[in-house]
Amino acid sequence: MILLYQLPAQAQGMFGLTSSSGSDEKLISYGFFLAGHNSTFRVNYSDAFVDPNANVAPNVRAIFPRYSPGFSLGFIGMLRFHDQVQMLFTPKVGFYEYKTEIHYFPPDFQPTPGSPNSSEDVIINSDIVTVNSEATMVELPVLFKYRSQRFNNTRMYFLGGASYQFRTKTQEEANLEELVTTGQDYTIELGMGFEIYFKYFKFAPEIRFSHGLNNLYQAENTQGDIRDAISSIKRKNITIYLNFQ
Repeated sequence: MILLYQLPAQAQGMFGLTSSSGSDEKLISYGFFLAGHNSTFRVNYSDAFVDPNANVAPNVRAIFPRYSPGFSLGFIGMLRFHDQVQMLFTPKVGFYEYKTEIHYFPPDFQPTPGSPNSSEDVIINSDIVTVNSEATMVELPVLFKYRSQRFNNTRMYFLGGASYQFRTKTQEEANLEELVTTGQDYTIELGMGFEIYFKYFKFAPEIRFSHGLNNLYQAENTQGDIRDAISSIKRKNITIYLNFQ
């Protein structure tokens, strides 16, 4: 009976069910995070490429950006305005890979006009070239975070803000790639997560969506067969954060 009576108290101390960790009352507090992301380009075709009479990039059937995994790590600085409102500065270093598939028409393929299988035949017989672009990015997000009231040992929260980021690779190095982009960008960040209070720290898993605002495309340095097929390229990321505070 004594053991059964002590078990709830031990579990409460182990998992911090009355934890005051997480520095919720401090004006300024700190933490760190690890993150995994899926990233891709958002490619917009040029008007000339979709015009059948313009004869721009005639060998290119389509350009498909693909999601690619990567990871990042960084630090968290928090400024407390209110128990439920914080401003976050979360500098990080991210390692990205962007994959873009370029589908070419086979030189000997002649689809039959009006054939119901002609479009499928093109897909099956397309020559596909994958262009990879790797980048190490330094990112400087500034975010506002709104938290629910604490319920036992958890809180839900939403956050949003903007980020400035730049690539560590020089533009001269990037100009050697097949699909050339610039190295600076501004992004909009939106996310949500929940905080879990443990005895000595606070853990906050989070999902965040990032949308680039700048047109990164550099047509003048991109390879000739796809140069005029693209009008703009922007970044898009989905990231899972594991925050420790």
